[in-house]
Amino acid sequence: MRVGLAMIYHESNTLVDQPITLESFRKDTLCYGEAVRDAFAGSHHEAGGFFEGLADDGIEAVPLLAARIIPGGVVTADAIEALLSDLIARVHAAGPLDGLLVAPHGASVSEVDRDMDGHWLGALRRHVGPDLPIVSTLDAHASLSRTMVEATDAITVYRTNPHLDQFERGLEAADLIARTLRGEVRPAQAACMPPLVINIERQATAHPPLSDLCARVDAVRREPGVLSASMVLGFQWADVPEMGTSFIVVTDGNPDLAQTHADALGDALWDDRDRFVAELIGIDEAIDEASRDEARVLLLDMGDNIGCASPGDGTLIAHALRRRAAEAGPGFVCLADRVAVQEAASAGIGETIRLAMGGRTDDRHGPPLVADVQVVSLHDGRFSEDLKLHSGFTEYDMGPSAVVRAGEGMTILLTSRPTMPFSLKQLTSCGIDPESFRVIVAKGVQAPVAAYAPVCDRFIRVNTPGVTTVDLDRLDLVHRRRPMFPFETDFEWSAARGLS
Repeated sequence: MRVGLAMIYHESNTLVDQPITLESFRKDTLCYGEAVRDAFAGSHHEAGGFFEGLADDGIEAVPLLAARIIPGGVVTADAIEALLSDLIARVHAAGPLDGLLVAPHGASVSEVDRDMDGHWLGALRRHVGPDLPIVSTLDAHASLSRTMVEATDAITVYRTNPHLDQFERGLEAADLIARTLRGEVRPAQAACMPPLVINIERQATAHPPLSDLCARVDAVRREPGVLSASMVLGFQWADVPEMGTSFIVVTDGNPDLAQTHADALGDALWDDRDRFVAELIGIDEAIDEASRDEARVLLLDMGDNIGCASPGDGTLIAHALRRRAAEAGPGFVCLADRVAVQEAASAGIGETIRLAMGGRTDDRHGPPLVADVQVVSLHDGRFSEDLKLHSGFTEYDMGPSAVVRAGEGMTILLTSRPTMPFSLKQLTSCGIDPESFRVIVAKGVQAPVAAYAPVCDRFIRVNTPGVTTVDLDRLDLVHRRRPMFPFETDFEWSAARGLS
């Protein structure tokens, strides 16, 4: 048996102005045929699980196309149509295939279709016909659409946030398609999409309130006849009608049972909805909390969340830490600022210069931080991570980078590229000891926790403005469903009756 593998993977923040082009994919990851195996076999990514799972079942993996890029703006029409055309051509040229394993992100938006993943999955389904099994993974931050559900035989979604189980979901998907091809199961799936979004500030799967809901999904997986059950947390910065939280249940040949279980999960979330409204803590309140004892604290800059396409040069927390250095103690901040890196490099190691850092992209993330700093070290910005951390990345490139130290006890890592704070090696590769600080700032919400848990005692999520603000009232979303909780609160809903 032969199963094709395909990936078109991008998380689109529609509040970001810079579009994603085909060249953007080429600069990150765009490969074909056996180059896909070279890039992903043995990785922590779900594609690594695809390859290993198929091999374990004695099924030939036929890699077709892999296009992946870090979060950004919407994908241009030319880019998605070129990728889709390439994918269809490679499916056609691959010879007889018995099934397909696919890895969309689930929150991709393009100029031609706000449901970009539904667009390409639907086109793929039309090309191969209704009978060829297609099993898909999705990121937990997908915006699930009916088109995605109808285009696939089964969908399984990351169960952890931070995302630590991508490889396992790839194995699960490979096992599902193998059992389907052997005639052991006949996947039938259904989804429930309540008019509700769980704020990302509430999306830590290992802690209440979300852990309680995860336990309900786990219980459904153990029910007779259920092959898989998933919760889709949703991506609140994609301005699409599908934005929100949803549930998918896959059963063995029983779509009604799948719908019953999915609806029960939707009703359970709705009944508990007030627990999933964000707790918003301001910058000064967060520093007050961080200063109350000697614990090492990670301040999560939610409005400048690089993992959700922010510019990474937000300075608001840095300004406050500098102003309150006597209370907060030694602090660390990373800012993406190519110009500041160049100026530090020109000055040279050991020199003291006046430097404007960060705040260059727009006026939404704070003004530049201006300070007299000593240039501590210069680096090429490349590092590798062997641990299984959020999103499974192993190779990072921050571009030319500089470590500078301000007189007020603040150390700043300046990078030429925004770099997701998913690995402690971002610091240690530049000679920075994370345990030497009282307060560390990471630009994210949940994802950095997996990396920083070994060195931080407490985590405080800070409500900052920006293109990834978690304050839903600040989001200009014109395409979302209405009414939707918690944007609107004066309505009722149930899976059986709908809106009332």
